[in-house]
Amino acid sequence: MMLTAFHNGALLARGGPDVVAASARALPPLARSSDLLVFDDETGRQVDIDLHVMPEQRHRGRPALGVKAREVTLLPRHWDWLNAQRGGASAALRRLVDEARARGRTEAECRDSAFRFLNVIAGDLPQFENAVREIYAGNRAGYDHLTHDWPADIRNHGRSLAWPDQGHTSGGDA
Repeated sequence: MMLTAFHNGALLARGGPDVVAASARALPPLARSSDLLVFDDETGRQVDIDLHVMPEQRHRGRPALGVKAREVTLLPRHWDWLNAQRGGASAALRRLVDEARARGRTEAECRDSAFRFLNVIAGDLPQFENAVREIYAGNRAGYDHLTHDWPADIRNHGRSLAWPDQGHTSGGDA
């Protein structure tokens, strides 16, 4: 699961739950719980993250990236093919899953994700309703025009959810 966290409307972190939680823990105490908002990048829904520090345990894989080791059962020919791929079996499986997920999301699902995200974080910003209409009309230029005065991180993340082929931007104008 990829998450994106915003602190007072500015992009704080993007990554797995562990990465985002570590960035959130590094913040000074929050004045209001609404100062920190975390969203699931696939659905656009606001999510809660656990900010408690757990005792350090050694795990296989890359836990800081949210990687979890699990068993996969394949035939020998599948393992042979995977192991021959760039980066080995794990990297090849991650690429295949990411490609399938990217192909699997419809335009409507992407637009709904953008709406859910923007409804929470930008619902009070000027031109919100018109910007959402432009998303559902598929009009990137109209969205960009109407959101020009919004905080760049919010505008850019909304755009990347609505039109994922643009990729994520890391702040600034894209």
